[in-house]
Amino acid sequence: MAKKSAVEKNEHRRQLAKNYSGKRSRLKALIQNKELPIEERFAAVLKLAELPRNSAQVRVRNRCEVTGRPRAFYRKLKMSRIALRELGSQGQVPGLVKSSW
Repeated sequence: MAKKSAVEKNEHRRQLAKNYSGKRSRLKALIQNKELPIEERFAAVLKLAELPRNSAQVRVRNRCEVTGRPRAFYRKLKMSRIALRELGSQGQVPGLVKSSW
């Protein structure tokens, strides 16, 4: 199991990214618009820099929903390889048969 604080921190980042996604996308569109004057674009850059860093989607880490493990994560199943193996062995994942010999 991952530390509870790490899982909570990541969940907080996910929430911030969700709340600020519209504002960030509008500011980024202004910044990338080459037809606007440079002063307006620079002002948009400064406003974007004032937003919380943890509100960027890039800072959200994919974690296993079962254990909180940050690595070896399967996006389709939202769990790590270890949790998938354990649940597969118990027969709790539909359509998955773990081979053993």
